[in-house]
Amino acid sequence: MRDVSGARIPTNTGDAGADGTARRPSTARGKWRRLLPAATAVCLLMTGAGPAVAAAPATGSPAAAQTPADILQAGAQQGVADGYPGVIGMIRQGDTTQYVHAGVGDRATKTPADPKAKFRIGSNTKAFVSTVLLQLEGEKKLSLDDTVERWLPGAVAANGYDGSRITIRQLLNHTSGLPDYLGSLQINGPYFLNLNPREAYPPQNLVDVALGMRAPATEPGEKFGYSNTNYVLAGMVIKAVTGEDAAAQIQRRIIEPLGLRDTSFPTTDPALHGNHLRGYVLRAILISDGTVSNVQVTGSAGAMVSTMDDLAAFGRALMTGKLLAPAQMAELKTTVPVATGVGYGLGIERMELPCGKSAWGHNGAVLGYFSEWLSSEDGTEQVLHTNNEFHMLAGTPGQAHTGKAMTDAFCAL
Repeated sequence: MRDVSGARIPTNTGDAGADGTARRPSTARGKWRRLLPAATAVCLLMTGAGPAVAAAPATGSPAAAQTPADILQAGAQQGVADGYPGVIGMIRQGDTTQYVHAGVGDRATKTPADPKAKFRIGSNTKAFVSTVLLQLEGEKKLSLDDTVERWLPGAVAANGYDGSRITIRQLLNHTSGLPDYLGSLQINGPYFLNLNPREAYPPQNLVDVALGMRAPATEPGEKFGYSNTNYVLAGMVIKAVTGEDAAAQIQRRIIEPLGLRDTSFPTTDPALHGNHLRGYVLRAILISDGTVSNVQVTGSAGAMVSTMDDLAAFGRALMTGKLLAPAQMAELKTTVPVATGVGYGLGIERMELPCGKSAWGHNGAVLGYFSEWLSSEDGTEQVLHTNNEFHMLAGTPGQAHTGKAMTDAFCAL
């Protein structure tokens, strides 16, 4: 293993250009970035597919680098130049792992961003949740074609929504047609302002908020529409089937067997513990500390904490079939169309890259943190990156530059 950072880190000047008005990139990668900022554990200001800024060439741009690690490192440095306090990245090819970092993990102490540090993984939680449900199906304890009503009677029965017409599979691939509760000012306002990190948000209450947002716009199964409500319900199904919260099932079925010592699923504790990146939030022109934030708002849609090493270990185990039987692996990777060259499976997404390679991956965003990962079909090639500033707005220059660097590094493997 080696750390390839070493270039001088530009001074942090704060985030900029986050109004999301720039044109959409025309590549498949651009389309994925157009989707994924909305496909996060939290999508406060971008409900549905929102515009993303194109990654403009710059001095020392990722495209000019030679090795995958150099590409990712240059992207991290550009992310800091764009305003991120810190960026960390990881490349894993076979048994070889390389790390990159730029900027700081703590603005007060100026501690360098540590590639081994914990962070909130946001919607990357969804792959853990879908894995548990697929395992339960493999054990004949449920079917993905069971209706929500079967396991959660009356949970989805308001404003024209009918849980007897929505299946678990449709929750996991986002074709249920349910609105995203995080698009409601009632939820996202207090969350963005971080008013009460310990305020209780029972899952059914979040579902009720979603149901009250609008009447159905599509039929169940008709089309893809990203909604965190789907995975709140998925977590509720896990509890109905097993008698345990999704957090307990993920701990027992995934975290412990894989030895993910730095991965956890907090259910009420809003703090991060041990070695972690501090997370920051840009409000107007001020950056505030959002490290301590409400995990009950996101729950089984995005409350987990991990590290790049643990996330990569989980991703490789998932892609290589160590967690799922062949029949469930096939279901995991059965996608619904999202955009040209992009399909969504069950908690993971497949995309065709401009370089001709295909990759599986996802991203995650919660207050203060944004992360993404890519993996080859066999799990032997992986690229990840994380930054410690997210203010609930998609399409920022930092997202574009670090995301493009991740894709270019993956293509260079």
